[in-house]
Amino acid sequence: MGTRTLGLYLAGRFLLAIIITLVVCSVLIFLIDFVELLRQSSKYGEVPILTLVSIALLRLPAYAEFLVGFAVLVASIAALLQLSRRSELVVMRAGGMSVWQFLRPGLVVALIVGVFAATVFNPLAAAGRSEAESLFAEAFGKESNLLRSRSGQSWLRQDGADGQSVIGAALASNRGLTLTGVTVFMFDNDGHFVEQVDAGRADLREGYWEVKDAWVVRLGQEPEKYGTYLLSTYLTPERVSDALGTLSSVSFWELPGLIEVAEKAKLSTDRLRIQYEALMSRPLLCVAMVLLAATVSLGSFRSGGIQTMVITGLVGGFGFFLLSEVSRQIGVAGLAPPWVAVWLPVVLVMIVSATVLLHQEDG
Repeated sequence: MGTRTLGLYLAGRFLLAIIITLVVCSVLIFLIDFVELLRQSSKYGEVPILTLVSIALLRLPAYAEFLVGFAVLVASIAALLQLSRRSELVVMRAGGMSVWQFLRPGLVVALIVGVFAATVFNPLAAAGRSEAESLFAEAFGKESNLLRSRSGQSWLRQDGADGQSVIGAALASNRGLTLTGVTVFMFDNDGHFVEQVDAGRADLREGYWEVKDAWVVRLGQEPEKYGTYLLSTYLTPERVSDALGTLSSVSFWELPGLIEVAEKAKLSTDRLRIQYEALMSRPLLCVAMVLLAATVSLGSFRSGGIQTMVITGLVGGFGFFLLSEVSRQIGVAGLAPPWVAVWLPVVLVMIVSATVLLHQEDG
């Protein structure tokens, strides 16, 4: 009974520290994003304050999701240092508990947090990001200069029953199926320029783009206005999503189906597989962060050097995330299998951390 009570107490300390860290990081992210939206609104167009707040709140989970691993690291360091400052770790060791016994509740909490982040929080973040992209396009859709300065012009070459064309979009939302700030250059079958289409929005339908409020300019003719302009295409939604879509708006549960569809369409699945493996490895990543935190947080406050230990842990965490990002880019480039690019840094940091803990515990 006493061991279970102690385990629940330690688990509660770890969980509380993780929640506080994530809340603090989320507040900072929200404020920074909201200030940036205010700057854009005042510079390029007046947007209602409630709309800006909605966009920032909808994008917040997607931004905060990237910090889950780092939040677990910082929270674990804080929780262990707090236990050490109160001499609770000293009492546990005097009672015969090893480092693995009083770390077990933290490891279990980290594992649960990782599973929750991948299977529950990620789909919510993806849905919020997709809605935020649509809301942003509606709020700033008429300000093409803003969109171009924010995300850069995206270009897509396609073919259709009407001939070849090149589509430029200031912003792509709904996984690339909805384009805002659209410019289309149409060519005939011989490659000669035919017309230019400028519009505020285009939506991909079955076999064509539905372009709204389009101005069509042809050589030697006055510009013509069309409420709806249809542009034929042989592109499929999967190919458009692969070219223009953002992975942050795709949830964990949708990735296996998208990977299967992309494979059947003979499209590259490296980005999708990297994202899926990253979400699959998130529980183990959180566990690895607790082990890494333990290597620099188990010293006594009386011995001093706490600041050095904390800085060492944070530097080690930044180094790990840098290594993970480099490895991920190697996987995206196709130079290594996706599972190797994602899992290798996590397994490596776990092995190193466990080795250091064994050396500290047993000498």
